[in-house]
Amino acid sequence: MFRAALRFTGPGWTRTVTHCLHPAGSWHSHNQSTNITGFYSNQKTSPAFQQFSSRDSFAPMEDKEPLTEPIHIGEKRTCPEEDSEPSAKRARVQDEANGSHVTKTKEEDEELEADEEEEPLVGEDGEGESFADMMKHGLSEVDVGIHKFVSDHKGFSGILKERYSDFVVHEISKEGKIVRLDDLSVPVETEEASVEVEPTDCQALTEEQKQQLADLQLFKNKEGNVAIEVENDSKEKRTLLHKAVKTLYPGLETKTEEREGKKFIVAYHAAGKKALAAPRKHSWPKNRGSFCHFVLYKENKDTMDAINVLSRFLRVRPNVFSYMGTKDKRAITVQEIAVLKISAERLSHLNKCLMNFKLGNFSYKKHPLKLGELQGNHFTVVLRNVSCSDEQVEQAMMSLRDTGFINYYGMQRFGTTAVPTHQVGRAILQNNWTEVMDLILKPRPGAEKGYLVKCREEWAQTQDPEAALKKLPVKRCVEGQLLRGLSMYGKKNIITAFGLIPRNNRLMYIHSYQSFVWNTMVSRRVEAYGLKAVEGDLVLRGGTAHVLTAEEAEKQSIHDVVMPLPGFDVIYPTHEVGKGYRDLLTVDNLDIDNLRHKVRDYSLAGAYRRILIRPSDVSWEVIQYDDPKVPLIYTDVEKLENKSLPVYLKEGKYRALKMEFSLPPSTYATMAIREVLKMDTSIKNQTQLNTVWLN
Repeated sequence: MFRAALRFTGPGWTRTVTHCLHPAGSWHSHNQSTNITGFYSNQKTSPAFQQFSSRDSFAPMEDKEPLTEPIHIGEKRTCPEEDSEPSAKRARVQDEANGSHVTKTKEEDEELEADEEEEPLVGEDGEGESFADMMKHGLSEVDVGIHKFVSDHKGFSGILKERYSDFVVHEISKEGKIVRLDDLSVPVETEEASVEVEPTDCQALTEEQKQQLADLQLFKNKEGNVAIEVENDSKEKRTLLHKAVKTLYPGLETKTEEREGKKFIVAYHAAGKKALAAPRKHSWPKNRGSFCHFVLYKENKDTMDAINVLSRFLRVRPNVFSYMGTKDKRAITVQEIAVLKISAERLSHLNKCLMNFKLGNFSYKKHPLKLGELQGNHFTVVLRNVSCSDEQVEQAMMSLRDTGFINYYGMQRFGTTAVPTHQVGRAILQNNWTEVMDLILKPRPGAEKGYLVKCREEWAQTQDPEAALKKLPVKRCVEGQLLRGLSMYGKKNIITAFGLIPRNNRLMYIHSYQSFVWNTMVSRRVEAYGLKAVEGDLVLRGGTAHVLTAEEAEKQSIHDVVMPLPGFDVIYPTHEVGKGYRDLLTVDNLDIDNLRHKVRDYSLAGAYRRILIRPSDVSWEVIQYDDPKVPLIYTDVEKLENKSLPVYLKEGKYRALKMEFSLPPSTYATMAIREVLKMDTSIKNQTQLNTVWLN
């Protein structure tokens, strides 16, 4: 998957959208704002609606594979960037109930510059189409089975994420506490630990030399090295000085030189401009936990991007980091991270180097974090410029609090172009590999990078994978990986060629198909039986699905009812809607009784998912403001910096709905917001609304 920042201009306005290419070339928009009504006021707006998952993460399966992605420009203040190391970690995939990760990979260093260059989107017919025209070919909610609402209030309009700071996510730890950044200090360690980490207190260095070394570490020293005269020092003292410089100023190396007949210890950067080099292996104290846990605050960057930034500046591989869930880009997010044998002091130093990051709440523990350990996420969301009465807001939010929302898989699960990911997943399950190849590589209407359009055209004309691959400056995209596989193994070995695509991307396709089936069947279930448990519904008892009798259904809450994702290890509801699973899969030429695939990875075990989710800790208020750019949420960093609280006016030009709620893992916050607004959250619909408003 790769990103491209795209800018659209018109009379008096500019829109910037960052798009991610998902498998099958589907574009997922990480917008610089999401507009529900079609209103946008400044450069931070865009026509597309950014989806957010409450977990913004996917729980683990049994294996991990390496992953890296080049970090983007603009993260640093003073520390320079270098190419990341070639091996790293791939986020692991959750089971069918909980989603899958789009994996980012790094294969060829020479592609980095091409990947980061901005290239405009073009439509199927080339240049000239507006973004709204290109997105008319995209998906809407009904295309992926999202049809129903549970509340009867009248919907209203509002702007979601006009600024990324309007969407704040705090992770909920496995202990059930909301993770917050409230302490930037480095923990004080025992004397034993300090002795091992700092072999000397560096008393031999003058304050001027310490400042020179600190500047050198941050590349502020124009000389490129610092020379310390040691002509009269003993060998033991010189040895301590070497160790002290290397330990106290990570990233620096030392050597002894003679200059004009005198001995000097010369400090310099270990490997060009690579900051914060890894510590010496012998320097980690025995009485300290091997993992430094810390709270990561980040703005407008997803978790994997953030990990790649940290790993690059620390000069370690990304797989030394662990976390409980990934957070999406277009937001302010706060989560716990653990890293192997990197000291809190070194991590704290990054606060001086990096923009839009803060690290704090450091502690040492004996264990890493695991994907899926979190209990959920707490959201603080501002919907700006709402057009509704206080009574409408009250009715909508009380319904969200008391009844909840249908636990649909959100739109980001399916891509945004005319070739949704679940169609590719269906072809995989059908064992129709020619169609899989065709769906991923064929030309399609909608918004795409120009070189992808050329690549698809070349493939359609020649069916030559090598010729089509030459059209791609960035070969790590899914199309490039598949074409590389086809050029290596031939078009008669599509399964092997398809295997070059990272495992998580491949699994995303079939999970997307399961999500489509689940959404469709839940819409039918709500249409047929409403919001009450009925005979034939399923509930979980001790982790096992149980079919309700008529008598049991009368005593059971709809919030306990689950529906299965199709697979060989689940049972289905026994009422008419449950029987519809078989019909739906039959139409797709799949046998519901035989969902084991000859390629083991693509066998579907199935899982269960609750029909309704009721958020916890729900609160809301309607606030008024005059300036569209004024911050309306008080962030953790603003609290640490003792900045003043946002001022809410008694009367203002605009009204905003500020709401807070907590969601469990594997639920989508956009589906909760959809229930409040009663509006289609697809990019296709939002761009149409934007166009109407502009006109």
